[in-house]
Amino acid sequence: MNNLTLEDIIIMVPILLIALPFHEFSHGWVAYKMGDPTAKYAGRLTLNPFKHLDLVGTIMMFAAGVGWAKPVPINPIYFKNRRTGTILVSLAGPLSNLVLSFFSMLVWGVIVKLVSAGVIPVQTDIAVRILMTAETFFLTLIIVNISLAVFNMIPVPPLDGSRLISSFIPEESYYRFARFEQYIGLAFLALVVFLPDNLFGNFLNFFVTPIYTSMAAAVQFILRI
Repeated sequence: MNNLTLEDIIIMVPILLIALPFHEFSHGWVAYKMGDPTAKYAGRLTLNPFKHLDLVGTIMMFAAGVGWAKPVPINPIYFKNRRTGTILVSLAGPLSNLVLSFFSMLVWGVIVKLVSAGVIPVQTDIAVRILMTAETFFLTLIIVNISLAVFNMIPVPPLDGSRLISSFIPEESYYRFARFEQYIGLAFLALVVFLPDNLFGNFLNFFVTPIYTSMAAAVQFILRI
């Protein structure tokens, strides 16, 4: 996504305003349902994107195709089972992106079926252009959400995979690791930025492609298309 066109930016902006806030809201909502009011008191139980967007993480979405929002604060002390609670909250963000991706694919599948049945007429150049733009939007929305889910499961701070791993290691070991989280995160960020695009992209695609293919097959089965 290095050579962005104006059309790319116009499409990406609303997608980021949907995908990133939904991801972080899901973390906070699951934590809240498990007894932790920290996200609520911090004003993060909202889909308002400006409460969640992180400047560097948003720029990374345009520069590298993957990024993050501001992590939702949680306090595991409120969980009845600290380990289980941390695992569920960590998984909530990536899973929410997969759900959003599947729902987006389902909506696009319905549109395709209605077009094929003639319910939505596509008989003018304007209608064709609108349909092609909608196709680009939904495809990008689907891929971005799957990519966010995969990317955030990498066990490196500030990503969700790091928080997930912390629930499986002894607290003493985690606290030693936590002292270096900032440096590890910066090193990882530099790695993502300076690695050749095709190298990091191939890594993500190794996971993204089968997920996308599975979703597409499920939608085709559901809609009989």
